[in-house]
Amino acid sequence: MAALFTPFTLKDVTLRNRIAVPPMCQYTANDGFVNDWHQTHYASIARGGAGLVIVEATAVSPEGRITPGCTGLWNDAQVEGMAHIAARIKAAGSVAGIQIGHAGRKASANRPWEGDDHIPSDDAYGWDTIAPSAIAFGKNLPKVPKEMTLDDIARVKANFVDAARRALAAGFEWLELHFAHGYLGQSFFSPHSNKRTDQYGGDFAGRSRFLLETLEAVREVWPANLPLTARLGVIEYDGNDEQTVNESIELIRMMRQRGLDMLSVSVNFTIPDVNIPWGPAFLGPVAKRVRDEAGIPVASAWGFDGPHLAERAVADEQLDLVMVGRAHLANPHYPLEAAKELGIERPTWVLPAPYAHWLERYSMQK
Repeated sequence: MAALFTPFTLKDVTLRNRIAVPPMCQYTANDGFVNDWHQTHYASIARGGAGLVIVEATAVSPEGRITPGCTGLWNDAQVEGMAHIAARIKAAGSVAGIQIGHAGRKASANRPWEGDDHIPSDDAYGWDTIAPSAIAFGKNLPKVPKEMTLDDIARVKANFVDAARRALAAGFEWLELHFAHGYLGQSFFSPHSNKRTDQYGGDFAGRSRFLLETLEAVREVWPANLPLTARLGVIEYDGNDEQTVNESIELIRMMRQRGLDMLSVSVNFTIPDVNIPWGPAFLGPVAKRVRDEAGIPVASAWGFDGPHLAERAVADEQLDLVMVGRAHLANPHYPLEAAKELGIERPTWVLPAPYAHWLERYSMQK
């Protein structure tokens, strides 16, 4: 059996294989509410056979949305729609996960296909943004955010806790905190975006404080037997990579001690002018270093779509889970194609019987 198709257990949750669908924003929600698009999208991907399906970045408050089309869990009325999604994912045999987060200074943006740039606050669809410091991201996101007060910080931490409670009420069994990609959590940790002089800025301990306190607060309400994970950018590719990776690993160790069960390794995306070495599985060695030095299971989502690359990443213990995103959009039955490419006989067990019967029959006729 290929390593990619072995089960993976974390806490009381067992995935049928090591293939996971990462959060992929659909930007089609209305006031944070999911709709028929989301219901069909997630059910279809889950039926394809992935072990884990994580629902897209879901805002913990209206101001925390990346775009006006982002999903939310900031009020109880949003739970029902999410519950239908979680139930459909489970019915297809996958584990239902969800990512919650706050976009910080990258919020109030147009959808990618409508410009991917900041919407002015005085526009009907725009709003004011907040961040650790009043520093704009730049480029297409020039809006200067309001520097958060201590009351703002306390409020956003409480928003995370409330969203986690709602995710649990909706039936999700896997929770991911979005601390990556230049959004609020990452912005607190990065010296590029955090110039505070109080207890939430300055040295490593100050820049780590918001992430650690938010994690601890969520851990108190998220069941101990269910996975609590995070996505974190551990490298910026800004010329200070060794220091950034070292600090990130130390932070991850502290997060693990406070109840983090797994980390999805990503890039920081805190500043626009960087030199990322895009390529197949380029984060594999970085992820393995995090896995080995922080002593925590890891996943990653960049450039592992090829079945042989995904298999090698698991077999070589770079990753515990492989996050396969765009390949699932191109082919929701990616696990079936991966199994065939890896030479696994009769791999159609990953599909519902009506699909498995016809796909296998067609394959035999060919």
